[in-house]
Amino acid sequence: MAWHEDLLVGFDLETTGTDPRQARIVTAAVTEVKAGEPVRHRGWLADPGVPIPAETTAIHGVSTARAAAEGRPAPEVVAEIADALRGYWAASVPVVVYNAPFDLTLLDEELRRYALPPLAAPGGRAGPVVDPLVMDRALDKYRRGKRTLEAACGVYGVRLDGAHEAGADALAAVRVARAVAARYPKAAQIDVWDLHEAQRGWYAAWAEDFAAWLRGKGSSDADVDTGWPLRLTAPLA
Repeated sequence: MAWHEDLLVGFDLETTGTDPRQARIVTAAVTEVKAGEPVRHRGWLADPGVPIPAETTAIHGVSTARAAAEGRPAPEVVAEIADALRGYWAASVPVVVYNAPFDLTLLDEELRRYALPPLAAPGGRAGPVVDPLVMDRALDKYRRGKRTLEAACGVYGVRLDGAHEAGADALAAVRVARAVAARYPKAAQIDVWDLHEAQRGWYAAWAEDFAAWLRGKGSSDADVDTGWPLRLTAPLA
């Protein structure tokens, strides 16, 4: 059975900000999907312990007050999320993450923040991971327009109800991954670990091209991290 026809697990975070080295987890979702339909779902609401900016609340709908009143302690939530992902990876079940270097790096930083074991043990690896954004960029390289999850849903005919709600985004990411695989046999017909390694190369190539484009525009900050599915730059001290 091709990887996209077997069990897939969607993963998504909603957070306090856009910097994965500094932002904190607010909500998270892990959704098991078979044949494009959810069969099991887990969701978390954390108290991040820091204020949630109003502009961020406007996106995902969770305020500082609600997180403090209804959210569970962040260290407990972070540990449970990481344990869930490690469990799937131990069984070689692919975890689908749209823009994996953001969500997985942020989770890894949260683990370090609370002195918990890192996402990938020393000598180990986080995966297999399927990143529909990386596949879409590599397989439809010259398409114009945005590459957000919402935009990808439009391109691949995936319905997205409740964008920026972690459960909705996790399910949509899996459905986009399946749609990409259906459209591009190159991605569908290889072993999931071979796909994992291919995505690593595709992401690095994109990052290098993007950095060159920034330099061509005269940007003074043209360094783009080439690491996937976790960023390579040094973690927080």
